[in-house]
Amino acid sequence: MPNSGTVRALAVCVVIAWAAIEAVQPEPAKNDYSDKRNWLCWPGRAADACAADETTTVVAADGTLSREEFARNADAPVDCFYVYPTISTERTGNADMTLGYEEKAVVAQQFARFGSVCRTYAPLYRQTTLSALIAAMRGAPIPADQERAYSDVRDAWNYYLAHENRGRGVILVGHSQGTAILIQMIRSEIDGKPVQHRLISAILLGSRLAVPAGGVMGGDFKSIPLCRAPAQTQCAIVYASYRADAPPPAGSHLAAAPAANSVAACTNPAALAGGPGELQSYLPTHNSFRGFSAAPGSWVKGKEIDTPFVSVPGLLSAECVITNQGSYLAVTVHGDPNGPRTRNIGGEVVFDGKVQADWGLHLIDASLAMGNLIDIARAQSKTYLAQR
Repeated sequence: MPNSGTVRALAVCVVIAWAAIEAVQPEPAKNDYSDKRNWLCWPGRAADACAADETTTVVAADGTLSREEFARNADAPVDCFYVYPTISTERTGNADMTLGYEEKAVVAQQFARFGSVCRTYAPLYRQTTLSALIAAMRGAPIPADQERAYSDVRDAWNYYLAHENRGRGVILVGHSQGTAILIQMIRSEIDGKPVQHRLISAILLGSRLAVPAGGVMGGDFKSIPLCRAPAQTQCAIVYASYRADAPPPAGSHLAAAPAANSVAACTNPAALAGGPGELQSYLPTHNSFRGFSAAPGSWVKGKEIDTPFVSVPGLLSAECVITNQGSYLAVTVHGDPNGPRTRNIGGEVVFDGKVQADWGLHLIDASLAMGNLIDIARAQSKTYLAQR
């Protein structure tokens, strides 16, 4: 088994080696999603992963610190449904249904903040584990069943639709393995079907979605285009992030064209219509955040930060780029290298002591644009509600 540092550094990796993981044949028993213990997030619960502390320290370019509180909207008129990334450190190929630190922590980073816009739903599921991913990457796969992970999420979605949705609009949110599952579920259960009219948008981060070169619809989805305006609905936001000065290598599994005559979709949440835009990031403060982001040792010289998240206005911008290596969100770090605020945002995947260029800034895909995504979700929700 890898050491704990390697496991932490791979905390939100895409399962790139699914094809190499051996499938388990016996049909597992279905989860009972009427049992709220099988949900990470469920509206109205006090002890809930989405009740995480989202308090943020805003670090200005001149080193000035201010505090930003977070408020959930208990009366949100729309819903959000989230599928978390590869995060389980269990030693089996598939996770069990035990809620652990890792699941809680990744919800705090990637999803809890959506509680200002929507009621939050996030099922536990028997995902393919980090152990299975690492074993496959090393060429010694262990038995795991990716269909079990998908079936769990589909069953949770169907339970939510039957018992909780009641005609409300819903935003789908996923990252990495969670995104791969949502893409499959959208294709099978939503795209072109009556339930699509309840879809406000799909935020699909850290995985590939095929679209025709130069187009916004077609490929993986037949009737759900890429979002090109903040108030547009029934559309998808998709990207994988890389440093602008460290683009993906040739053949990248996140950026390269998924199929002939297609490209990997990229929508810039800081400028949906195209071009560059400023990222409104909410980054985890400490390295002790179990590797979900390789945060710097200090965000500002001579000052300590006591909140779980930091915001760094003006430090980061992004633009969708298409090169011979693929299509991706290129992130540029600005700021004064001699100023008091750090320019080290971390976010790379480390495997066996080496930074994996293929993954880019995978560990902070969601954090980089969290503020932008929340603003878009709010605008889309207003449009959806006005249309009804």
